[in-house]
This record gives sequence, C-alpha cells and structure tokens, in this order.
Amino acid sequence: MEFASWKERKTIAAALKTVYDAVDDKAAEAALTAFEDGPWGEKYAAIGKAWRRAWQEVIPFFAFPREVRRILYTTNAIEALNSKLRRAVRARGHFPNDEAALKLLFLVLNRAEKDWKMPPREWTAAKAQMAVIFGERFAKAMNA
Repeated sequence: MEFASWKERKTIAAALKTVYDAVDDKAAEAALTAFEDGPWGEKYAAIGKAWRRAWQEVIPFFAFPREVRRILYTTNAIEALNSKLRRAVRARGHFPNDEAALKLLFLVLNRAEKDWKMPPREWTAAKAQMAVIFGERFAKAMNA
C-alpha cells in the first residue's frame, strides 16, 4: 500500500480484499488478475507486482479456513503494540546506552501484556477451526 496515495488507500484495500478473502489460491489468483486488469491495477501496477513477487509465500495461507486466515492477517494488535513502544521511546527521547533503551522496552511490553484481556472477536471461530486442523497439538498448546 506504500505505492498508493493516502486518499485512495481505503478504496484500494477494499479492491484487494477479494484477493485475501478468496476461497482458495485459484480464486485468489483470479481476483489478483482482475485487480491488475482493473483501474487500480493499471494506476498502481507496483501493488500487483509486489503481490506476485510474494505469491509463493501467500499461497499456503489459503490452506486454512477463512476464520483462521482472518486471525493470521489481522495486524491491529501488532500495530497497537508498536504504537505503545514508539510513544514510550519518543517521550523518553535520548538514552544513555542500549541497556537503558532495552529496559524501557521491556517495561512497556510487560505493562502492555496486562492489557491483553479481550481476544479478537473472530478468535472463537478460529479456535474451533484450529482444534479440528491441529487436533491434540492445539489442545496441548491451549492448556499450556
């Protein structure tokens, strides 16, 4: 999305949603081709090329059910954590050494972990799918 202007990112993301929300890799490739042939693909050809370069890394995700994929590609939690880390570093400014910076990051991460009470709303459906896919391995991980 770094290739697109801020004004158009939301619309382009909606157009790309057909790719990552596809039923399988064949449907996703057809959706990507449709995106590339459409107005956004022509205006921002680099977006389609970036997807094509990473396509072999994208395909394995389509082996999972849609609920599991939704959990895998959602970045809200990561973005929120990154925002907390950046805010703490920005507020502190200068660090006398690397150890001081690492201590601050550790404290921010430790405090952030206490805020993680609510799982993503798709977690229940994804958890049921993962229990079917991974069986005993998933049950052991949940009980650990």
